[in-house]
Amino acid sequence: MIDGDGFRPNVGIILSNAERRLFWGRRVGQNAWQFPQGGIKSDETPLEAMYRELEEEVGLLPGQVQVLGCTRGWLRYRLPKRFIRRHCGPICIGQKQVWYMLRIQCGEGDFCLDRSEKPEFDAWRWVRYWYPLQDVVYFKRRVYERALQELAPLLYPDGVPALDLGLLQQAHQSSRGYLRQRRR
Repeated sequence: MIDGDGFRPNVGIILSNAERRLFWGRRVGQNAWQFPQGGIKSDETPLEAMYRELEEEVGLLPGQVQVLGCTRGWLRYRLPKRFIRRHCGPICIGQKQVWYMLRIQCGEGDFCLDRSEKPEFDAWRWVRYWYPLQDVVYFKRRVYERALQELAPLLYPDGVPALDLGLLQQAHQSSRGYLRQRRR
């Protein structure tokens, strides 16, 4: 399912524990880390897609999490040109995502990364709230930043932890350096 602008509808999942740490998953066979996410099927609502992806990627069921909220609208990112598949149609230039903030209501032993035929993650860990901004692949960084900023009050109603602007600036500079290196 690709919209008229070339974006694939998708959900993103920020899964937190009682200590307000976030689930950070390592993609199978890679040193690439991210939040769970996945496409929305044509017969699904974003909420239904979120629950399906949560079960497929993390092995959790609706009763094992509490939905704290979601972003008000779509957050978009574009794929780098080298990742755009032009030989098949319709052409997908990126993703538009609704992000959900969840809190687990189960034990870590309930997590199961190989529930689906094609697992997304082969490892995971709990990380500090803003940590993903320094570790996620560069082209998803701004969407992660926007989702984390918008959803932070759900997890921190008494005050959001300060975002280390130096760390964020360093992450943005490293992604620009990466882009320059890849063009050569």
